[in-house]
Parts: sequence; C-alpha cells; structure tokens
Amino acid sequence: MSNFPEPIIRFSPIYQMRVWGGRVLHSRLGRQLPDDKSPFGESWDISARKEADSVVVSGSLRGKTLTQLWENSETRSEIFGPLAPNEEQFPLLCKILDARDKLSIQVHPPASVAEQLGGEAKTEVWYVADAEPGACLYVGLREGIAAEELRAAIEEGTAEVCVHAIPVKTGEHIFIPSGRLHAIGAGLLIYEIQQNSDTTYRVYDWNRPGLDGTMRQLHVKESMQCIDFEDVEPEMDEPDGVLLTNCKHFRLETHALDPGNSADLQLKGRFAIGIIVQGSMISGEDTLVEGDFFIAPYGADSKKLSAGESGARWLLTTWPDY
Repeated sequence: MSNFPEPIIRFSPIYQMRVWGGRVLHSRLGRQLPDDKSPFGESWDISARKEADSVVVSGSLRGKTLTQLWENSETRSEIFGPLAPNEEQFPLLCKILDARDKLSIQVHPPASVAEQLGGEAKTEVWYVADAEPGACLYVGLREGIAAEELRAAIEEGTAEVCVHAIPVKTGEHIFIPSGRLHAIGAGLLIYEIQQNSDTTYRVYDWNRPGLDGTMRQLHVKESMQCIDFEDVEPEMDEPDGVLLTNCKHFRLETHALDPGNSADLQLKGRFAIGIIVQGSMISGEDTLVEGDFFIAPYGADSKKLSAGESGARWLLTTWPDY
C-alpha cells in the first residue's frame, strides 16, 4: 500500500468561456472567476492536457502539475495505484458544465474512427448537479430518423427536431458513449467525467453566433461518420446501489456520509477522484464544499477524510471494475 502522507490532493480549476455559459460557478459554488462578466461555461478541475494542466494547490506536491505526477514513476505508483492504465497521458478529464443556454448538438468519435479523423475518442458520463424546472437533455435520435433525414434537417437549420429530448431532474445521470448524438439543454449544472479528450464534432448550433459574433464551424462530414444511428430514444440511467456507471474507462459511484464519519469504508484504499455534491467534507484544516474536486491517493489514510457537520454526498470516480 502507498505511504502517501496526505489523504487528498487538490488542484486549481481551469476556466473556459463558452457562448452558452453563465456565472453559476460563482453565484452557486462561490468560485472566484477570472473576470466579472464573461460567460464561463466550463471548469476543468482534473485535467492533464497541454493546453490545460491542473496544478496542485497545497501539501507536499504544491506547484506540481497532474501531468508531472502521472509521468513520474514514483508519484504515479504512489498516487494512482497498481490498476492505473498504462497510458502515456492521464486518461481522465473531470469538469463542471454551467449551461445557461443549450450546447451545440454534437458527437464524439468512437475509437474505431477517431484516428482516421485526426481526433481522440471520447466517452463520458453526466451527473446533474442542478436542473431548473423544464430543463432537458438531448440524447440519441428520435424514432424513424435515418442519416438522410438528419442531413437534410441540418441543411435546413432544423436539426433539433431529429434529436430525442429527455426531461431531467437534479441527481439524475446518463452515460454518453462515443458515437451518441447529444446536447446539454439550458438551465443545467453538470459534473462530467470523461476520457481525456477534447474532440467534439458539432452537428448543429441552433443557428446562433459564437462569442466573436460569427457562426461557429459545423463538422457535418465527420459527424455523420461517428453517429450511432441505432441509438434511438434512450432514457436516463438508473443507479445500481451506489454504482452509477462502470465502463472500460472509469467507474463512477455515489456515496452519502453521516456527520463526522470518515470516507474510509467507501474509498477502500482505492485511488479516486472525489466531487462534493452536497454538504461538506473535512481533511485536516481543509474544508471541501459543493463543487469541490480532489484526488484521494491509492492507499492513503482516508480516515483523515470525513463528513462535515451537515454530512456529505459525493461522487467517487476510480478505475474500471475497482
């Protein structure tokens, strides 16, 4: 087991402006955003990409990037454990999405076509942290929609009629495998766990301009090669006890902790990425509240990580089948 000295590692978030974003990261989660007006649609909280590499903000590793921890054989073994995949880059990317307007209707490439298209495969899961009344997700195709109908609707600027809309509530979740046509609707705050990829093919953007006032690029040719046209009218997923999703890329669980109880029996010595959904958790002098992310190193003393005075609900992401 690891002798890592601290029960958690915390990182600085990386904010992304988006035309569909808002200010909920500040108004609800208390985040200090880079400016007072811009629509920040995404916070990349666990990220190991060249353009966005998470930096440790406290403890013995302060100032190190997530990439440095992954590439160093000693810290990789200590933090990520023996079941960590043998991949060149840290394989996961974890975000908060603040959708005040609808995201584009889009698709991520399956592994079978990603390389030939010059992109990266991307499978993800969404956990709905907050949903305004009437909010919905757009996932999969409506019954009877084939490639020809979708292509014609894109050309006519009416592609939304081809996509299946699902009313959604706070606390629900859905798995988005690569190849699934999808969009997040307006009025949603979502925690997203995904493969470490930033490849998105935009099918339709609601006929709106981007932040610079021009229409954003569509990727119709690439999208048509990626969309699973047999994925018709899916519904939201149902939990299996604490298990929300277990795919070949990650495992996602949801847990509740009574006030003062430690996370030891839930972590079970596993490497994990944690996200606070409700309440608070305490690690030494560090208090984590709604929207905070952390890494629990493999084998670290998680008895030092406990729920605050109001208890906690949190999400736990780890390696598949772990």
